[in-house]
Amino acid sequence: MKNIVIFLLLILSLPFISSCAVILAGSAGAGTVAYIKGELQTNLEAPLEKSIEATNRAIGNLKFIIISKEVDKLAGEIIARTTQDQKITIKLNKVTENTTKISIRVGIFGDQTLSRNVLDEIKKEL
Repeated sequence: MKNIVIFLLLILSLPFISSCAVILAGSAGAGTVAYIKGELQTNLEAPLEKSIEATNRAIGNLKFIIISKEVDKLAGEIIARTTQDQKITIKLNKVTENTTKISIRVGIFGDQTLSRNVLDEIKKEL
């Protein structure tokens, strides 16, 4: 009986162990893309200003409408809407002179496919 209880506890803990591994793997190395809790995150090998310009061009290429944009020397946040009225929030933060952390969230719960499409379009513009 004791072995069955231990086995069940191990099985039930697997989702928690694997999600920790995803978070750890996502934080290792430049260029790693992680999709955590509805948000796509990665580092861009570009200065903040260049990353913001590329994001603006990408939004235009995708025919999204910019709702708001706040930018300073250390960070930026761009909120846009798709033709289906989905809200897209893109946050950019300066990590180093030539590295920018980018986070993309679609709606409240996220949309991994659309987030990756936005990221791909931004990378094309860099």
